[in-house]
Amino acid sequence: MLSERRLEVLRAIVQDYVGTEEPVGSKALTERHKLGVSPATVRNDMAVLEEEGYIAQPHTSAGRIPTDKGYRLFVDRLAGVKPLSTPERRAIHNFLDGAVDLDDVVGRTVRLLAQLTRQVAVVQYPSLTRSTVRHVELLSLAPARLMLVLITDTGRVEQRVVDCPAPFGETSLADLRARLNSRVVGRRFADVPQLVQDLPESFEEAEDRATVSTVLATLLETLVEEHEERLMIGGTANLARFGHDFPLMIRPVLEALEEQVVLLKLLGEAKESGMTVRIGHENAHEGLSSTSVVSVGYGSGGEAVAKLGVVGPTRMDYPGTMGAVRAVARYVGQILAES
Repeated sequence: MLSERRLEVLRAIVQDYVGTEEPVGSKALTERHKLGVSPATVRNDMAVLEEEGYIAQPHTSAGRIPTDKGYRLFVDRLAGVKPLSTPERRAIHNFLDGAVDLDDVVGRTVRLLAQLTRQVAVVQYPSLTRSTVRHVELLSLAPARLMLVLITDTGRVEQRVVDCPAPFGETSLADLRARLNSRVVGRRFADVPQLVQDLPESFEEAEDRATVSTVLATLLETLVEEHEERLMIGGTANLARFGHDFPLMIRPVLEALEEQVVLLKLLGEAKESGMTVRIGHENAHEGLSSTSVVSVGYGSGGEAVAKLGVVGPTRMDYPGTMGAVRAVARYVGQILAES
């Protein structure tokens, strides 16, 4: 375990390196920070920090920079989440408040996160598997063709065309719509199959029962689809500001960001709704070993339905980034709850 004084020295090194982009020397540390000890003591502390792998010397004559291990300790033990200023909070509220639908909410959230953090922003669409049913609409397109519209509590809308085995009249359609909604509205998607399994038997005509079964099959297919995990990404151009933070090339980072599966794994499971910070080599994908990912769950009613976060270099303002990500997630959750 490091002593409090050495933790203080590490904190100062991280803060200075993030702020100046230059390796930090003992003389600069004692001039900039009230450490209460001599430069010789600071040099000794830095030697111990280097020996234990928390800082490293990039060049022979240079100062020291934090390692992944050093950033990890900073985030775990040292960094409080920096609160947003009143103008920042007002800007978030005003920017997100005018959203007209879910796509607009996600699009605005990505742009806002990228602007606030000056990193790459990633927002996952609310997953159907973690949503509840707000409404099911059935519309007649032709005598034997229907449009099924599924609306979730998060504002997500899924549409499917259903080819029926026989013509289905308006009266039967209105009847099915009413019965279906009475069973599933407000219920979790996982419960829907059991709630509707005996619905076809409640219709007298054999042709109607066949059509109801077809409609339900389409509805259940929509609920269990796995490929519906979608993401929106923004602010990739921000990486160009950090060229010197990527020791090899920026290309592996950009290639990794293009892979949706990689990004979904980075954000992690939505059920892990708390703040997650993955630093450098903690990211399994090799192309992202020089980046850090800060993510958190968002949703309505205190339950996460998806994740959002940012990707940037390991030389990141962790307290500020964590504060921005958490604040934006809270506002998005409020919007979903009110929509």
